[in-house]
Amino acid sequence: MSSHPHPAARVRFAPSPTGYLHVGGARTALFNWLYVRRFGGQFLLRVEDTDKVRSTDESTRAIFDGLEWLGLQWDEPVVYQGQNLERHRADVKQLLDAGLAYRDFTPQTVLDERRAAAQARGEIYKYKREWAELPLHEEEQRLERGDPYVVRFRVPDEHGVTEWDDLVHERIAFPNKDVDDFVILRSDRTPIYNFAVVSDDIAMGVTLVMRGDDHISNTPKQIMLYRALGKELPRFAHLPMIHGLDGKKLSKRHGATAVGDYQHEGLLPQAMLNFLALLGWSPGGDREVMTLSEMVELFTPEGLQRKAAIFDPKKLEWMNGQHMSMMPLGELEPIVTRAIVAAGLATTEELAARHDWYLQLVDLLRVRARVVDDIVRQAAPYFVDDIPYDPEAVAKQWKDRPTTLAILSSTREALASAPSWDAVTLEAELRGLAERHGIGGGKLFQPLRVALTGLTVSPGIFDVLVMQGRDRAVRRLERAIDYLNNPSDG
Repeated sequence: MSSHPHPAARVRFAPSPTGYLHVGGARTALFNWLYVRRFGGQFLLRVEDTDKVRSTDESTRAIFDGLEWLGLQWDEPVVYQGQNLERHRADVKQLLDAGLAYRDFTPQTVLDERRAAAQARGEIYKYKREWAELPLHEEEQRLERGDPYVVRFRVPDEHGVTEWDDLVHERIAFPNKDVDDFVILRSDRTPIYNFAVVSDDIAMGVTLVMRGDDHISNTPKQIMLYRALGKELPRFAHLPMIHGLDGKKLSKRHGATAVGDYQHEGLLPQAMLNFLALLGWSPGGDREVMTLSEMVELFTPEGLQRKAAIFDPKKLEWMNGQHMSMMPLGELEPIVTRAIVAAGLATTEELAARHDWYLQLVDLLRVRARVVDDIVRQAAPYFVDDIPYDPEAVAKQWKDRPTTLAILSSTREALASAPSWDAVTLEAELRGLAERHGIGGGKLFQPLRVALTGLTVSPGIFDVLVMQGRDRAVRRLERAIDYLNNPSDG
């Protein structure tokens, strides 16, 4: 191995296709991808599809789609674990032939009874190595009869210790006496997870295994298998778990946990990557908002953290807002267009016919938006004639009905007769009007904002007026006046 502290590596992301691409899996894939893009090597994808009952083509496709949406492209053809069964069996035979594994003919019912008895005594069941020294002729007789068996790995030196230097947790050690002779091949001749993983990692030339720290307990078993098979160990890095705001392991009760859900909600992949990167890694300093290329430039294993990361949906939305504001307008436009068309606010042709106006609108609205849906919601008043009034906006800004009516009525007259329709002229007209009423600009602008948009938050009021145009703005004011005169009709 290279003496460089961070040598080039072959890393893998190895999901099971039994469900969606979870944000935890996406985070693991990202860190592996960042490592090789920073220090060189290959990012490999292995689909661990040995669970034939739960594995589905739909889940496999969802994993591929999620990685592709995030831009985490793998460097070699996908490896499917289920296609490697013969090699797995050959590697098991190598251990059997070397006396490093043995066949265990204990009936499953007997094992179940022993575990139950140990549990009743308040003890942890400890497997006894009762089949390890079975005479060859007796073993052959049992095989000829077709007696079912599993293959167990013979854990070496019960007084020894299996340890490694983890890139995240530093030195980790497990006493061998705490590890039972574990099954590596089931009675149906399919490999157990820990064995299949080692066999595949060896075959794929994996030199760095970076995964969640829920796998730490698997690592001593895997290290034992590497050594028994006579292969060089990879380096290990175990990433912190992701918890919800309540401090518990992230699950569906915390909201969306599938990457695909966030994609469908209109989040930007750049924002998702940025957010995921900060779940268990720090670039140093107070830096938070980064492009993918900046993350590559800054990534080092030293920045990986040991403590559990907290998934905060509001932080993700904030991050998305930051990336929307940074994004070139030409890249954001098609994303917003799809959402506006899907919401039925306008057709693609209608937007194209007013392209310059539309681009200006998107640019205005994205400043106060966190997700694309925010832009769509804020855009509605610029496309439809009848807008709903936010009840909270009405209660706050129109609570003094007579005063509000007077302000909106005089505002309507001022706007209808404004000499021109530009921000400078409109500001002069409205500030003059506020002065004549003996009020500050805010006392006029806030009720006007509700009349024009139905909302309490919008771009600057003069920008709103310019973008809506004189006719629509005047009609909005007339409708607001009617509403205030006849609130029951609203």
